[in-house]
Amino acid sequence: MNQAAMQDLARLLLRATLGALILMHGVAKLRNGLDPIESLLQMHGWPTFLAYGALVGEVLAPLMLIVGFHARLGAVLVAVHMLFALWLAHLGQFGQLNAQGGWALELQAMFLVAAVTVALLGPGRFSVNAR
Repeated sequence: MNQAAMQDLARLLLRATLGALILMHGVAKLRNGLDPIESLLQMHGWPTFLAYGALVGEVLAPLMLIVGFHARLGAVLVAVHMLFALWLAHLGQFGQLNAQGGWALELQAMFLVAAVTVALLGPGRFSVNAR
């Protein structure tokens, strides 16, 4: 396999993995509702309709990533969503370690960095609108 094909395959792997993992969170919200997010928004004095943004960041954007349809935009949406999640739900964990000694926010950080990486690299040619 040539170098360009390997890079495109790596982009596909990154896009699809990030999209699938974030989408699982979105499916849970579709099944269980947005009440916990609405409560977080209320605690911060923000309007509760913003909870629907979680569906954009956890359902629409991951699907865009998986198929590679405007994947850069999908990645930016995931990154913005992760920033909101960090601010609303995880702010108190920034200096904490988990039970295994890792950073308490390593999953959220990995999602954020992977989304930024996809936004910078683009989807590759194995995508609906390859660029």
